Amino acid sequence: MRLIARALCGAARAAWRESFPLDGRDVARWFPGHMAKGLKKMQSSLKLVDCIIEVHDARISFGGRNPLFQETLGLKPHLLVLNKMDLADLKEQQKIIQHFEGEGLKNVIFTNCVKDENIKQIVPMVTELVGSSYRYHRGENLEYCIMVIGVPNVGKSSLINSLRRQHLRKGKATRVGGEPGITRAVMSRIQVCERPLMFLLDTPGVLAPRIQSVETGLKLALCGTVLDHLVGEETLADYLLYTLNRRQLLGYVQHYGLGEACDDIASVLKRVAVKLRKTQKVKVLTGTGDVNVVQPNYPAAARDFLRAFRSGVLGPVMLDQDLLQGPPAVET
Repeated sequence: MRLIARALCGAARAAWRESFPLDGRDVARWFPGHMAKGLKKMQSSLKLVDCIIEVHDARISFGGRNPLFQETLGLKPHLLVLNKMDLADLKEQQKIIQHFEGEGLKNVIFTNCVKDENIKQIVPMVTELVGSSYRYHRGENLEYCIMVIGVPNVGKSSLINSLRRQHLRKGKATRVGGEPGITRAVMSRIQVCERPLMFLLDTPGVLAPRIQSVETGLKLALCGTVLDHLVGEETLADYLLYTLNRRQLLGYVQHYGLGEACDDIASVLKRVAVKLRKTQKVKVLTGTGDVNVVQPNYPAAARDFLRAFRSGVLGPVMLDQDLLQGPPAVET
């Protein structure tokens, strides 16, 4: 298998793109502007909160985190949960942790809420964080109230449900989904643990009002933080193909039986559509009248390509690999 992958890499590398065209793409149009309201509601609930759990997608460990969280909610103890670890290439996990330590963020944990991986570490970590901080007017309160925050579709509600399974042996308390916008309001408190008595506040996903760059926006969109059609399924599929080829992650070749790697998205989607029998009839006007022609359904093929990536079928990926090359120095 490795020999085949290397052969494919060697054959295709010369034709792979060195960069992805980003000009003319309006990132601001992709991201809804109504999220400031959610942030204000979180801020107004802070007096009831002992600790903040920020959930983010491990595949984009650095990119796309909302800087307003730290500015607005920064006085509270803070735990960063990098979720969906099963979908991320974590060969350089230690580098990621060192990167955050260099930014002064020392409480980081990787989780997989689907299989409850590392979930049992969260309550002890939160308990220690709260115990070593000043609780202001909540000092006499024996129960802990934790606010769960993050950008859309990173697994905040899944984390709450996972904690309930682990500590209360109970089922779902919040809805979860594979697209952004499932949680739309700051909800009432949800119990996740008996000893210590701990409640969590689920919150709607809030993106930064200004995304750092078009490429950061594309990475966020690949991970499902916005609805695909706002960016364009074929645009996202093209960026995914570009990323996989650059990283020499050619699992898509075997998954779709393509025979060889390719860097042309139209060619890849055409072959994917034919393979999956995703075609559509189109009327073509000719000199002798209308003729029905069967064509590949490119949008349907693009959706399947994105779905395969997001479910992990194409293998684990670290989209922020480039940002790992130069981590900030650890503060002394």
